[in-house]
Amino acid sequence: MMVSKMAGSLIGSEIIKIGNEVNDMIRKGEEICNLTIGDFDPKIYPIPDELQAEIAAAYAAGNTNYPPANGMADLRTAVAEFTTERLGLTYSVNDILVAGGSRPLIYATYLALIDPGDKVVFPVPSWNNNHYCHLSGAEPVMVETTVENNFMPTAAEVAPHLKGATLLALCSPLNPTGTVFSREDLEAICDLVIAENKTRTAGEKPLYIMYDQIYWMLTFGETQHYDPVNLRPELRDYVIYIDGISKCFAATGVRVGYAFGPSTVIDKMKSILGHVGAWAPKAEQVATAKYLKQGAAVDEFLAGFKQKVQRSLDALYNGLQDLKKQGYPVDAVVPQGAIYLTAQINAIGKTTPEGKLLATNKDITFYLISRARLAVVPFGAFGTDETSTWFRMSVGGASLESMEAALPRLKEALDVLK
Repeated sequence: MMVSKMAGSLIGSEIIKIGNEVNDMIRKGEEICNLTIGDFDPKIYPIPDELQAEIAAAYAAGNTNYPPANGMADLRTAVAEFTTERLGLTYSVNDILVAGGSRPLIYATYLALIDPGDKVVFPVPSWNNNHYCHLSGAEPVMVETTVENNFMPTAAEVAPHLKGATLLALCSPLNPTGTVFSREDLEAICDLVIAENKTRTAGEKPLYIMYDQIYWMLTFGETQHYDPVNLRPELRDYVIYIDGISKCFAATGVRVGYAFGPSTVIDKMKSILGHVGAWAPKAEQVATAKYLKQGAAVDEFLAGFKQKVQRSLDALYNGLQDLKKQGYPVDAVVPQGAIYLTAQINAIGKTTPEGKLLATNKDITFYLISRARLAVVPFGAFGTDETSTWFRMSVGGASLESMEAALPRLKEALDVLK
């Protein structure tokens, strides 16, 4: 059967493939520490009590019909107030678009800005930009990052690629690394975009920034979140923000995301998603609008939630550092935000007890699943080379106890390699 060239050449998510294999093993009774999917186990990380109560009340009140295609007015108002209060970003209620999570909003950003063949610049590792380029017909321009800068892109790395580009896709805190932009690095990149746009003619598309900050409330210690428009207000007409409640409130299945930015772009995104029908459920929108206005409840939830996430991230980080001190080929980057740890497991070129050569990061991934019952995602799934020895560990779906139990199994799995 013939399908479109786009569909025929579409590559499935490597993260989902790995996650499905792990879930199959778990269903068969295997005990696996699953650090693959960027999700939360509700038994470990339930959504806020107040949000859950508001959702139940909204359903009981009969909020089960279609919501407005661009989002409930009360929710957009609550988002505008929340964003102004907590981020210092002031956007009109009409410049906020609600959808069923952040994915449709990212897709709509691409479709609103990109013509087939347009250049989209993004760092690797990063989440799903290569697939959104494929869906939109964009020319992907992948910028390799380094551990020396915590895998965050620098102005020097980005600069050679901006001429003629339509979109620069950025994310902070970054999925998959759990690291963030420093003020200085983001300012320098913003200055490049400003300078590039000054060279564009009246009939030429500007260079836009898509800024995915879905994890912005999940930063740890002294780490601060920075964003383009606060740093450089003159970028306001060129930045589309991606945000929502999925990660900061452990509400991945509640499916309430929102974007905000320049009216000309947001209006086109509204039209696109109006045809797609990607709205968030009405009851969840009603509930989220009420919850965002409960500032004390939000603060209380975030305090406990962040502490619990950081405890798991620190346990993995410290465990890997202990193994490194013992001479094992592992390392980790200090977690700064989100729910991810950047971990190195340098087993490329080693041979398993069964005689299999570990030639790629996928080989290491499946070896660890089978031998250490530890499931992680290689950076190869996020656009880097298949021989990269770096991996994402996502802590939302596993208990602290299961992570602590997995570290000795990792050590044993490394011990038996030749």
